[in-house]
Amino acid sequence: MASIRKKPNSKYWYACFQLPDGTRVQRSTKETKRTEAQKTANDYERAARERITETQARKVIQDVYERVTGRDLPSQSVAEFLDSWIERKAVELSPSSLVAYKAVVADFKEYFGPRQNEELLYVSTSDVAGFRDSIAKKVTANTANKKLKILRSAFKAAWQDELISENPADRVATIKTKRSTFERRAFNLEELKRLFEAAHGEWKGMIIFGLYTGQRLGDIATLTWQNVDLERGELRFSTQKVGRRQIIPLAQPVIDYLGEIKAGDDPKAYLFPECALVIETKGRASMLSAQFFEIMVAAGLAKARKNKQANKQGRSAKRENNELSFHSLRHSATSIMKNAGVSPAIVQEFIGHDSKAVSQNYTHIELDAMRRATDLMPDVFSAEVTGKGSEDQEEQDGEGA
Repeated sequence: MASIRKKPNSKYWYACFQLPDGTRVQRSTKETKRTEAQKTANDYERAARERITETQARKVIQDVYERVTGRDLPSQSVAEFLDSWIERKAVELSPSSLVAYKAVVADFKEYFGPRQNEELLYVSTSDVAGFRDSIAKKVTANTANKKLKILRSAFKAAWQDELISENPADRVATIKTKRSTFERRAFNLEELKRLFEAAHGEWKGMIIFGLYTGQRLGDIATLTWQNVDLERGELRFSTQKVGRRQIIPLAQPVIDYLGEIKAGDDPKAYLFPECALVIETKGRASMLSAQFFEIMVAAGLAKARKNKQANKQGRSAKRENNELSFHSLRHSATSIMKNAGVSPAIVQEFIGHDSKAVSQNYTHIELDAMRRATDLMPDVFSAEVTGKGSEDQEEQDGEGA
């Protein structure tokens, strides 16, 4: 039978018992009464002697907790906790991030199947590792690691709420990623003209803004008229990704495009309402990326993707990478300005790159200098550009950033 003893300067009794390998250990019972402390010590010894399963061990912990505190161990099922956690995160996250978090919760519940109705304390490290491995078979290692980090955040919250004694995801390592040889490149001038000719409706404006502002797809799709100051010839907004405040001089092709569309009376109206609606309903820009990809297919700049369902792959199929995307317009804007001799510091400020994050706090770029950079960019979509495209292609591709 296990024994108990008191330590100097402690009001609690300590359990003394032997592990299966013969090692003698002592653990606090958190009990001040001798009889209750002996019961806890016996529980500890039984758990050690019988080499009980993880589930049984957790039950012992639950019994001890209830005896020591006089109240039930707080508990929730896996599904109940994850659903409540997502509700809390809804006020903390951007719409696009919330979509990503919801996807991880849905994936984990699907992986757990009927076990999602079990108590949260029964989730083990091996369960989380198994989930990580199952996801890694469907997506890239980077994506699998991002999902693991989100799940780790969920279980950390459960630990902080005292629903579990430790975070089962903490000891699950991320997947080692191989250095990718895939690189995004810029559009050359000839490709830009073909892309613009293949676009219809709002997408012509989206492409113009993409090239002449160098901004991301989601930021452009959600621009409103209050972001535009035609009198000053400026675009003012905060980026969704890092919340960076941007003031960008408007190039003439952008001003011409804005003059062709109706502003209306509502300053909060979107410049591209159809694209903005996709962001509002889906919470992210992936569907817009798919629409842009179809424009590239029509322009002969990409091959049509195979239907995943037809191949019976569904969600298990990894996304095919393409060297061109809407983000390539950001590369193109950078390349064109650098090729025109614009200072790298001005290009960095214009595009909003944070690769030299510290320098931006100390470097103040004159708006007039950025305006001169805008004026150097050619009117790709209306002016005749001959011979220049093929000569600059190799240099542009090397300068993309």
